[in-house]
This record gives sequence, structure tokens and C-alpha cells, in this order.
Amino acid sequence: MTEPPPATDEERRAAGMRTRREVLGDAHVDRAVAGTTPFTADFQDFLTRTAWGDLWQRPGLTRRERSMLTLAITASLRHWDEFALHVRAAVTNGLTDAEIAEVCQHTAVYAGVPAANHAFVVARPILEELRGVSGPPG
Repeated sequence: MTEPPPATDEERRAAGMRTRREVLGDAHVDRAVAGTTPFTADFQDFLTRTAWGDLWQRPGLTRRERSMLTLAITASLRHWDEFALHVRAAVTNGLTDAEIAEVCQHTAVYAGVPAANHAFVVARPILEELRGVSGPPG
């Protein structure tokens, strides 16, 4: 039986923090939380409740599918720091290097070759690091 979605802000916050940690890793979330200031506190809470506690909790897509979408969207919008973060998250969510490459390839048609080309440039060293291999330069 599927759990009902979080109904209150507190439930969304708790579910969001749990999912955020599962997808992005404790080290990243700990750094984000430690870097929270009075200026950024409301935004961090918004991200945790809304993106991670609401959107990523919805039953309509798997985490793998959400990772694919997030990679395509962040590459299309050329948000490279977020893209890099979500390459790691995509691996955590079970995407293979070949699937991540397919997302980058798909992005070329719908968002442009320059965006896809740079997505490959950003993703490759991350995947090599995670897999413990290195490929040829360039």
C-alpha cells in the first residue's frame, strides 16, 4: 500500500529532508544546512518542503524518471552547478552512464547542441570519479 502524501508543512519538511538526503547525500545536505543564514533560511525551508517534500514525493514518476527530467531541464537552462549535483543524484537513483548520456543526447535536439555538448563536459568527470575510471581527454 502506498503511503499518503505529506499533508502538513511539518510532514512535508520531514519527508523532504529524508528524500533530499537519500537523493543528494548527507554530505551535500549537511553543507547546505550548515551554510544556511537568516537571509537564506526561508529559501532552504521552501526547497525542502516544496521540491523535496512535495514534488519528489508524488507517485506519478519514479526517482529515476525525476532524475532524467531534472538533468534535461538543468542542462537545457544551462544551470551547470545544479546539473552537476543532479548527475550524482541520478547515479544514486540508479541511472547508468549510458542513460545519462542519452539524456544529454536528447537535450541536443530540444535545447541545442551547445547545451548538450557542455552537459557531456560537466557529466564526464563526475561519472569517471564515481566509477573510479578516467577516459581520454577532451
